Amino acid sequence: MITVEGVTRKYGSFTAVDDVTFTAHVGRVTGFLGPNGAGKSTTMRIMVGLTRATAGTITISGRHYVDLPNPGLDVGVLLDASAQHAGRTGREILTIAQQYMGLPRSRVDEMLDVVSLTPSEASRRVGNYSLGMRQRLGIATALIGDPSVLILDEPANGLDPAGIRWMRDLLRSYADRGGTVLLSSHLLHEIEVIADDIVMIGNGKIVSQGTKTELLHAAGTVVRAADLPRLDRALGQLAIATTRSQAGALLTDVDPVLVGKVALEAGVALSELRTADAGLEDMFLALTATSPREGTTT
Repeated sequence: MITVEGVTRKYGSFTAVDDVTFTAHVGRVTGFLGPNGAGKSTTMRIMVGLTRATAGTITISGRHYVDLPNPGLDVGVLLDASAQHAGRTGREILTIAQQYMGLPRSRVDEMLDVVSLTPSEASRRVGNYSLGMRQRLGIATALIGDPSVLILDEPANGLDPAGIRWMRDLLRSYADRGGTVLLSSHLLHEIEVIADDIVMIGNGKIVSQGTKTELLHAAGTVVRAADLPRLDRALGQLAIATTRSQAGALLTDVDPVLVGKVALEAGVALSELRTADAGLEDMFLALTATSPREGTTT
């Protein structure tokens, strides 16, 4: 479990992270979303001791990262796949991690197999790797200590569709076995597919959080009727605001049960009445519309 409590990080007069609080739970994948510059990467760097918080605390399974005696056995981290030593081979990088953590030599070959790096690829210098291969190597390094927590920043960058599907299945299996996954990604569809919980950050502040089901099923109601203007007037008499969609339906924030009751009392036959399930992309854009753009501090 990752517990973030009131975390703030300031750089002079600029506040990169502002009183952020959330929890990534055991056995679940938590999607951590926000535009570039919103504070995601800074928060994740604070989690693993690379950046000091101005205020607040982050604990992993009840302990601060810097207090873990052998961090790789508890927390697997991938923040920047391009930061690996370009002059070493993939096997050498994994071997260094294996020796540092005091693991059996067999773990190196096990991890190469898990991430599908061939013996030939493992013997190549990382400087000659594609970004997708670096991502696979980074995931192997994060997993080599068999940690209970994974913290991954944009791990799907550079992966082809098959690689993205592989990563999705890997992380889902990891969480289902009792692991905790905190996953940052700009691939909103992938987050929508894999995440159990979602935390959205904008301008350094949490703008929305909850289970995926709660967030994506809280978008109001879509209704169609034979006499839509009449239904619209009936809803308006109860001060229920509506908008007309491009597809010709009425959209409202109130519960479908109430809309159905109003339609019945108004004698309007309905052809459609359902919850307006907003997609993650729509929700993301609506909630983070005023957040910083690319090129600002993250």
